[in-house]
Amino acid sequence: MNHSDLPLFKQDEDPKQNKSVQAHAAAMTVSEITAKIKGTLESDFIEIWVKGEISNLKMASSGHVYFSLKDEGATLASAAFGWARKKKSAFELRDGLEVLCRGNISVYAPRGNYQLLVDTIEPLGAGALQLAFEQLKEKLQKEGLFDLKRKRPLPSYPAKIAVITSPQAAALRDVLTVLKRRAPFVQVTIIPALVQGEEAPQKLIQALKVANHHQLGDVILLTRGGGSMEDLWAFNHADLARTIAESKIPVVSAVGHEVDFTIADFVADLRAPTPSAGAEILTQHWVELRERSLQLNQRLLQSLKRELILKRRTLESIAAKLKSPKDLLREKIQRADELAMTLERCLRLLIERKQSQLERLASKLNALSPLNVLSRGYALVQSKDGSPLRVIRSAAEAKKQKTLVLRFSDGEVQAETK
Repeated sequence: MNHSDLPLFKQDEDPKQNKSVQAHAAAMTVSEITAKIKGTLESDFIEIWVKGEISNLKMASSGHVYFSLKDEGATLASAAFGWARKKKSAFELRDGLEVLCRGNISVYAPRGNYQLLVDTIEPLGAGALQLAFEQLKEKLQKEGLFDLKRKRPLPSYPAKIAVITSPQAAALRDVLTVLKRRAPFVQVTIIPALVQGEEAPQKLIQALKVANHHQLGDVILLTRGGGSMEDLWAFNHADLARTIAESKIPVVSAVGHEVDFTIADFVADLRAPTPSAGAEILTQHWVELRERSLQLNQRLLQSLKRELILKRRTLESIAAKLKSPKDLLREKIQRADELAMTLERCLRLLIERKQSQLERLASKLNALSPLNVLSRGYALVQSKDGSPLRVIRSAAEAKKQKTLVLRFSDGEVQAETK
């Protein structure tokens, strides 16, 4: 049965159709307006700093992190892609943590939401110090204090070394131990100074001036042990940096551990990763001179050892190229598992998509069904004379029939015409 044959399904034309067509032609699509908003936001909010409290933190198995930054008045959706793999921070993200984030504002078109794409996350306190560090570093760099052409060469064989640090520092013991072991004949002068706290920068400046005024060394070793950024902050002082740059004696900065960087490291003539490494660098040529004399007596033995090492490396290289059958089988098994999981995921998505299509088609079919119209109180009149049943469309035609079938939504009844 064609639903166009039923009078109930016929509709009059909309008198405002022309205006609707005109409005449709002038309207923007959702994609067009979203793209326009995206272009405006992303061009105006580049590498911005945002502080707030982390909430709704979600760690994806892919390594991406999704969360919201909030304060008393608003919430900003945020995402840090690949955060777990990058390992940018040693601290653990958690809800309620006050942080300082740097990133770009972007628009996620499928949902029409704007969000902050984060590339740096710091605890709020450490982030403020880091920002101040970067600003001071940029300022001093513009002044030319980090210029390589300005830096002085270190003496190859220093006879006197001036060490500026705290007498109670563990770093001093490490430095003295290395110097005594590597070059016990070198004269060491210790100039005591504070290396932590508000007064520390001025004490370090005074120690540098004393070393220069009295020519207490061929080179100065400015050092202290590791600690937090706050502990090392005395070495991030503009006046101290300028004093180091003005020193007539070359300065080696050996502050903290390998991962610690201070302004003093950048302005010094040489940066050592640790206090012990600083002492090793200053005695490097003395040690090399001693070792060179020993090498003259061992040249023949060294030649034989070299040959053995070359043969061993050749053998190890050949052995490294041989791959165990067990390893090959394990790789194939792992690859098969990956393909099986991918296939399962694709089949599941295909079934869900087909089920969704079936539900949409069923909904459309139900909307066009005459039974759906009958449920609203209408009845379908059919003639029982003959087979199959025939639809009666007029009263005149109904009068010609003896028996009629009235079909309702919940069943049928028979009626006789009079």
